[in-house]
Amino acid sequence: MLSNVQPLNPVAFEIFGWPIYWYGVIIILGALLGYVLANREAIRRGLPKDFFADLLIWAVPVALVFARMYYVIFNLDYYLENPGQIIAIWEGGLAIHGGLVGGVLTGYVFAKIRGFSFWKVADIAAPSILLGQAIGRWGNFINQEAHGGEVSREFLENLMLPDWIINQMFIDGSYYHPTFLYESIWSFIGVGILLYLRRVNMRRGDLFLTYVIWYSFGRFFIEGLRTDSLMIFDFLRTAQVISIVLIVGAVITIIYRRKTGLSRIRYLSDDSPKKKNKNKKREKK
Repeated sequence: MLSNVQPLNPVAFEIFGWPIYWYGVIIILGALLGYVLANREAIRRGLPKDFFADLLIWAVPVALVFARMYYVIFNLDYYLENPGQIIAIWEGGLAIHGGLVGGVLTGYVFAKIRGFSFWKVADIAAPSILLGQAIGRWGNFINQEAHGGEVSREFLENLMLPDWIINQMFIDGSYYHPTFLYESIWSFIGVGILLYLRRVNMRRGDLFLTYVIWYSFGRFFIEGLRTDSLMIFDFLRTAQVISIVLIVGAVITIIYRRKTGLSRIRYLSDDSPKKKNKNKKREKK
């Protein structure tokens, strides 16, 4: 029976003989759905209709480069011996934390150039980023990576998982924890929470920082189950260290912004350029 369990084909389709991998298709799908979600909210919050479309043109490639750089740096010995593999992103090896660094830096610069508050843009984008992560983890599922330690088939069946997920977790003769699934579910739940918190009218910046805390908290524990973690000094899991740093940093930032009055403006406040111009005209009259 076990010999009949075959992994899913990582190639989605071919164009003129060139293979298109599910990994890339799924990541692009996550980015597109995230864009749709962010763009609708951006228009409601007074940003230009093309704001996030223009931002994605820069943010996506930068995030991909940073995600790959992060992964390569923490696997440097392997890639120094196999430099040709550095660009083989279709085989996996994109670190979310690296992608977040690249995306946030791009968003910060872009927002400043366009004359908008970075925190306003970050708050709008937060649920979309998490949605992209939730969907993107299924690329790891196709590649049979980002899984946890060995488990029994009975264990997976007790999780009420369908056979097509259980079978894909059969790797080299053993079944493994579907940690990609745990993180995807955690992220989808987070998307729902963030969408709800939009209505609460939180202080500006708090929504994005809540996203950082939520994702990092879940990632810390899920990372402890994984067998392919990037390591620091061979005994510290990089993602766990980064998660702790991000949680502490986010909490400190929230407290600092409140104490200094930097978060006086609320999420639902309308401070768009058009609104400001109307107010100025009224004042002149």
